[in-house]
Amino acid sequence: MIVTQEMEQIVRSVLNKTAEVYGIKPNTEVSVVLADDDYIHQLNRQYRGKDCSTDVLSFALNEGEDPQFVNGPEEVLLGDIIISLETAARQAEEYGHRLERELAYLTTHGILHLLGYDHMTDEEKAEMRQEEEHILLLLGITRV
Repeated sequence: MIVTQEMEQIVRSVLNKTAEVYGIKPNTEVSVVLADDDYIHQLNRQYRGKDCSTDVLSFALNEGEDPQFVNGPEEVLLGDIIISLETAARQAEEYGHRLERELAYLTTHGILHLLGYDHMTDEEKAEMRQEEEHILLLLGITRV
């Protein structure tokens, strides 16, 4: 699948809105890779021990108390988000909405993981889902 300028703009918009809402400083860096199922499958197997593809993976660099710096303390590395566009397209079709909405959702999900949100318990899942929908609503991105 070809990455379009619209896809890149959606990712930027989600990251910028999330930074605004959560007070993430402008010197914070997040890496986003828009990949295919094979690539994310390899990462999922290597880092999570799951031999299957997935929709999004997040690798936080600041899980401890000390931030990870690049080029000194003026640049903070938050982490990496990897999104499978193939899975996103399938999920968009399955859920009955546009690929752009699914991409925005997965980007939001990924950045929230980098900020420490998780969904291991029902309470965590509900809180994370509420935060995801809040960001998307602020961007005017609905489920339709």
